[in-house]
Amino acid sequence: MKNVLITGFEPFGGDTLNPSAQAARELDGRIVAGQRVTGIVLPCVFGESLVALRREIRRLKPGLVICAGQAGGRGDIGVECLAVNIANAAMPDNAGHQPVNCRVVRRGPAAYWSTLPVEAIVAALQAADLPASVSHSAGTFVCNHVFYGLMRMLAQMRAVRGGFIHVPYLPAQARRIAGGTPSLSLARIVRGLEMAIEISVAINKV
Repeated sequence: MKNVLITGFEPFGGDTLNPSAQAARELDGRIVAGQRVTGIVLPCVFGESLVALRREIRRLKPGLVICAGQAGGRGDIGVECLAVNIANAAMPDNAGHQPVNCRVVRRGPAAYWSTLPVEAIVAALQAADLPASVSHSAGTFVCNHVFYGLMRMLAQMRAVRGGFIHVPYLPAQARRIAGGTPSLSLARIVRGLEMAIEISVAINKV
């Protein structure tokens, strides 16, 4: 049985919730598509998040890595296709760091493509009546920082797929915002990530 690593982020920006963290905890210990899932929560901190991710990848030696993060304001599950080599924070991370127009890796390439079957995942989620789309921007905050760092790690490894998925606010978060904003239940977010594992494993076996 192979390992799958799912990561989420701790709450940030003064919030007390982060759907990606809760989803990672829900998936931790499950068997999905014959794979053992480990779910962990990364610090929402530039640098430290990649140290923690690298440590878990070395420990678990997974065949699949899906990192997830919160995208407030989005109404669907966004399967990211491209990580870019830039860190430009509109707010400080949880350690107070706020890089402006910096590179994630000084001499790294401009971008890395996800190695998840992005279009197939989105099609499967839509067929299951889950809101989903292909996203062409993971932003320039810690989510993209981790996405870029992940793909750089995996580029040096054999036969390991990986990528990043953004998820909407939880309903409890959306209710706090004046005028409302899109949200999705934790159960549907977890199911979406679970299906992303299932599709990635199935296509990898073809």
